Amino acid sequence: MSDDLSQMREDYSLGSFRRTDLDECPLEQFSKWMNDANSAKIIEPNACTLVTSSISATPSTRSILLKGIENGHFLFFTNFGSRKARELKENPQGVLHFPWWGIQRQVTVEGSVDLLDEESSEEYFHSRPLESRLGAWASRQSEVVESRESLENAFEEMAARFGENPPKPPFWGGFRLQPMTMEFWQGRTGRLHDRFRYSRTTENEWKIDRLSP
Repeated sequence: MSDDLSQMREDYSLGSFRRTDLDECPLEQFSKWMNDANSAKIIEPNACTLVTSSISATPSTRSILLKGIENGHFLFFTNFGSRKARELKENPQGVLHFPWWGIQRQVTVEGSVDLLDEESSEEYFHSRPLESRLGAWASRQSEVVESRESLENAFEEMAARFGENPPKPPFWGGFRLQPMTMEFWQGRTGRLHDRFRYSRTTENEWKIDRLSP
């Protein structure tokens, strides 16, 4: 396996990325690349890795789905008892990484995280499919579960209890990440990748730097 791994490599030759290609606003640039990923039929282009850290600086990661960008914030939703929610309460900093390998691009977003308002969480919850709403009640995310059967039984109990209109659980809601830095990466031949980083200044403007690959 080690020999096989050492021989795995990809020629990043699909495109280039120049300073003149950049929008002055990183959120506009992100929207353009998200549209490109969607047009290229990337599976779940809004899927990303969320990195959090405990108060003792122990990091953890998981895959989540970005569910909105509002007022300059990236929105996602979860059970407040989950590991990520507990860590964000202790240390409200996070990183989102979007791996669009099918178009040889990736985006990394770093920033501070706080709770989304209850009204917005309610609105999003009720837009979800019924099974997802019932699943939010049935699952105590990140806790040990006895078996698959016990999880499915909990789901059936919630379906019997709430029917077609389950309310939003009090232990479920949204978070929003305000970006402080955003990096855009375009793969290039010879590993001379194009990397540009937007950094928020004290004047709440954006400074753009090209980074060495």
